[in-house]
Amino acid sequence: MSVCQAPARPGDLRYPSTAMNLAALARAMRPGQWTKNLFVVAPVLFGKGLFAPGPLARTIAAAAAFCAVASALYMVNDIADRERDRLHPVKKTRPIASGALSIQGAAGASAVLAVLGFITAGLFVPATLGALLSYAALTLVYSYALKKVALVDVLVIASGFVIRVVAGAKAAAVQPSHWLLLCTFFLALFLALGKRKKELLDQGSVSRASLSAATPELLGDFQNVALGITIVSYTLYTVAPETVSWYGSDRLLVSVPFVVFGLFRWRLLEVRGGGEDPSSDVFLDPALLINVALWGAVCGALIYLVPPSYTLW
Repeated sequence: MSVCQAPARPGDLRYPSTAMNLAALARAMRPGQWTKNLFVVAPVLFGKGLFAPGPLARTIAAAAAFCAVASALYMVNDIADRERDRLHPVKKTRPIASGALSIQGAAGASAVLAVLGFITAGLFVPATLGALLSYAALTLVYSYALKKVALVDVLVIASGFVIRVVAGAKAAAVQPSHWLLLCTFFLALFLALGKRKKELLDQGSVSRASLSAATPELLGDFQNVALGITIVSYTLYTVAPETVSWYGSDRLLVSVPFVVFGLFRWRLLEVRGGGEDPSSDVFLDPALLINVALWGAVCGALIYLVPPSYTLW
């Protein structure tokens, strides 16, 4: 370095290597959170379109569009939260908060990802554009305002998952069940409440403005309500008249125990200190991961392999 050259500063992209910049950008995109977009895939599975080239291709395109737009929005959120994140014991290591990725670089990458996401949806699954736009608008309002409002923040998060399912249904050209939409909403609400409770226990209300009036016990009570409604909604979905008519029987009722075990197991993991990041925690517990795999296998077999004439009773 010459004597006239200023020393490198954190976040200054002129000095770190390209490989370091790309690594920081990849982390800022949060690919681990893309598992949330599996909810976009759910309708093609339950809609009997998993082996139909058209619905499957449109669903994959819709999921890819949501991944791109979600990553763009994560960076927008991290730019807005960078000062607060620097005071957080874990979030301070995020690329933007730590200075590994500059604000200008993150903003540019965010714009590119958002454009790519909407172009993908517009070209391959135009029916999902409305849902994708709604998701983006809701997330932006959440990032700059609603995440500071107690309880409203978790309701908005849960609504984002419902939008994903609606988008998947449009991509697969199937009508989503009202019970399945309710199940999605309360499942996401259950997980979001658990995450907020974990934050409150670990860092107190200083970690998030929406937690200032909450207590872990109260959030736990809310969470138990969401857990119960999730189980009831899924069970009613499996025996609803439209579901029985669609599959020709009530055989999906067999999958209910896996849902019950999964939710109860998650609650147990929370008591043991988990629950902060549902997107990654599910892969860290072998019992939970096996249960999810078995649930998917059982549902797949019941939908695609069992003859329509099969009934439980």
